[in-house]
Amino acid sequence: MKRILIAVVVSFTLLACGNKSDQQEQNAKPHIVATTGMLYDAVINIGGDQLTAEAIMGPGVDPHLYKATQGDHSKINKADLIVYNGLQLEGKMSEILEKLGRQKPVIAAAEKVPTEQLKSATGYQDAFDPHIWFDVKRWKYAVQAISEAIIELDSVNGSLYQERTTKYLGQLDSLDAYVQSSIQEIPEGQRILVTAHDAFVYFGDAYGIQVAALQGISTVADFGLKDIADLIDLIIENNIKAIFVETSVSEKSINAVIQGCKEKGHEVQIGGYLYSDAMGEFGTEEGTYIGMFKKNVETIVNALK
Repeated sequence: MKRILIAVVVSFTLLACGNKSDQQEQNAKPHIVATTGMLYDAVINIGGDQLTAEAIMGPGVDPHLYKATQGDHSKINKADLIVYNGLQLEGKMSEILEKLGRQKPVIAAAEKVPTEQLKSATGYQDAFDPHIWFDVKRWKYAVQAISEAIIELDSVNGSLYQERTTKYLGQLDSLDAYVQSSIQEIPEGQRILVTAHDAFVYFGDAYGIQVAALQGISTVADFGLKDIADLIDLIIENNIKAIFVETSVSEKSINAVIQGCKEKGHEVQIGGYLYSDAMGEFGTEEGTYIGMFKKNVETIVNALK
């Protein structure tokens, strides 16, 4: 009996030591916190098992309106590197993140895009449109900047991070080619994308689609009856047959446009749901940047062609 008890105690001791060792190894890895799912996806593609990462904003979350919780502040304070979009996408969080940059590594990835490639934010003086991820080529600047920040944080694994970055950038090139090809399936006169808020300006610029929206680049912006009337006129004049709802924005505004078109004798359908400021559920295809982008393109093409 004593031998059995000793064996049990030894087993538990070894198990405890093993768990402690695993925990220490986990804690030794650089820990990165990203604000949005798109940024988080870039981090894990570059970092792999050499680091740990988490996202503050999950599926369906509107970063323009997001207010940081106490738990978010705790995550941010414990992080070795903070990655955020910048260009005021994160609204009220932006000032906090900028100040944190004086204390620890913080990178505003979208602000690494060359200024001449940024689009001015209509209605906002001296501001740029933050939705750069909807042009794959512009997004690559952000990915490269994230990679450089990770390598600087953990230079020991630098060559491994660089190898993954090169591979991921190659995948983004393939994605860009896929989007360019897919959009050609839509007749040129039907390439008009109507959504709730102006998140797709870079997409339109990169892939040759006219975009129109009820709200501006931020969902904080107000819209009125004239904005609805103007959008209804655009839809009727161009015989647009489908408009789109965004997964992180209320359907209410788009439904008002559909009803307004109906009252004027024009039937327009909801062409589907687009991921705009947030991706799909983590662990799904749409929960990755590439998967989310492909799903959006598939939805747009099928509704407009």
